[in-house]
Amino acid sequence: MAIDDIGSSLGSHAKDIKINLKHIITELGSPGLTEKQIHMVLLASVYTTGDILLIESIEVELKGLLSDVEINEIKSSVSMMTMNNVYYRFVHLASDKEYVRMPTNLSMDVIENPGVDKVDFELACLAVSAINGCKMCIDAHLSKVTKEGVSKVGIQSVIRIAAVINAVAKALRI
Repeated sequence: MAIDDIGSSLGSHAKDIKINLKHIITELGSPGLTEKQIHMVLLASVYTTGDILLIESIEVELKGLLSDVEINEIKSSVSMMTMNNVYYRFVHLASDKEYVRMPTNLSMDVIENPGVDKVDFELACLAVSAINGCKMCIDAHLSKVTKEGVSKVGIQSVIRIAAVINAVAKALRI
């Protein structure tokens, strides 16, 4: 199933989501990002939703547009950030601030040494963190991509992709 087919399978309750889906997957609709960054953020967002139909559809759509290494690193970003988002969301929300000072004792080597461009990896991590709602991780990845020169418009595009993909997954389920 292609992206157009996904849009077609969305009910009338998701008319705006369907329009947004077609828009965000283009460089015109996601300014400040390269085509490859759009694809990587799209895939990270899809994996984060866990929607099997959506995952299979987007993997088919992106076949040949991302390398096996890039796809593997996106899977790494989603796996890592899912763990970190739970941990750091707890640290942020816990009333006892002693947890902030405690070592995590969690392996996170892939974040510092991804097998793809560091900025692209960080953008994927930002999308996952936005979907999972972790303020500490959002702030950490925002800081990294901003230091690397990603514009606010590019960052906004990442978040729009994540938001739309999350909404597509929900709309498909209902």
